[in-house]
Amino acid sequence: MAFDHLGIATTDGAALAETFAALFDAPVVHEETFDGMAVRFLGLDGGYFELLEPADDGPIARFLDRNGPGIHHAALRTDDIDAALERARDVGVDLVDEEPRAGAWGHDVAFLHPRSTGGVLVEYVQHE
Repeated sequence: MAFDHLGIATTDGAALAETFAALFDAPVVHEETFDGMAVRFLGLDGGYFELLEPADDGPIARFLDRNGPGIHHAALRTDDIDAALERARDVGVDLVDEEPRAGAWGHDVAFLHPRSTGGVLVEYVQHE
């Protein structure tokens, strides 16, 4: 596994993208809207910042209501998401997603529950 991206919940993805582009020389390399959120990926050497802005009353809107803006999740890239989920089950980690589902860029993703991972929402990402 390798680091893929850090998901950051925000109420203004465009403004935060401008700030990060200027601060970290991290340009927007991909944008899309799906699953109740507008998503922007900013390219970094070795990974991305993923900016998550609610497009409707979905999970990111609820996260922002509870926690305010900030880190939402850490994502790790895997070549075999099914094996990664099986390993998580074997070590007793609670899963948010029992099976992979479609994520941004059409990648397969699955989340691990933060109650089993030190309070951190962990995402597995398999690039196709």
